[in-house]
Amino acid sequence: MAASAADPAPAGAGRHRNLLLRIASAVVLGPPVLAAIWIGFPWIDVVAAIAAPVMVFEWIGLTRGRPLRRLLGIAYSLAAVLALLWLRHQPADGRETLVWIIAVIWATDIGGYVVGRAAGGARLAPRISPGKTWSGLVGGMAWAALASAGCAWAFGLGHTVSLAAIGAALAVVGQMGDLLESAAKRQAGVKDSGSLIPGHGGLLDRVDGLMAVLVVVALVRLLVGGAWPWT
Repeated sequence: MAASAADPAPAGAGRHRNLLLRIASAVVLGPPVLAAIWIGFPWIDVVAAIAAPVMVFEWIGLTRGRPLRRLLGIAYSLAAVLALLWLRHQPADGRETLVWIIAVIWATDIGGYVVGRAAGGARLAPRISPGKTWSGLVGGMAWAALASAGCAWAFGLGHTVSLAAIGAALAVVGQMGDLLESAAKRQAGVKDSGSLIPGHGGLLDRVDGLMAVLVVVALVRLLVGGAWPWT
């Protein structure tokens, strides 16, 4: 879930080709993943079983020669997969929780891209990901807040204002996950974590922000228990 703050795109035909590849990949891969999230067992478990080794393999590739970070990267990947499964299999609103997370991440990406390209301005982390801007981060937070509140309304869960604030905060968490993977790629001297998804790069390139949000939401839900907005 990268490119949330207006990463620069190649010009001309290359730009259009890359855009078409990204759209085609999203059309092919998006519906099965969303269906797995909606249906739950066993399909979400199948998705997790496929994704986990791919994510671990890509982290190993990004951390060659840095064994400590490779242990940490593997642990982070597995924690995100476990968080995905644990949240989805919650007896109370597991499906709604994951749909909410996906909506927040998508809103962060789209809002960051649109606002970042339109407003430009100061760079967020020029040494890690030069294309990301503070305006893109603010835009992503605003769109994530709206998406989070919209999910609360659509699911009839209440807590609209508090969930809007949580959505904005999760946009920051997602951006941190994005920057974490960008830093790993920069240190490895590569543009993408892999070439699995045409037009997108590796799997980590698409789920970097999602991983961070999954882990944080799972930890918060464990800590607050019944105080979670829709437990």
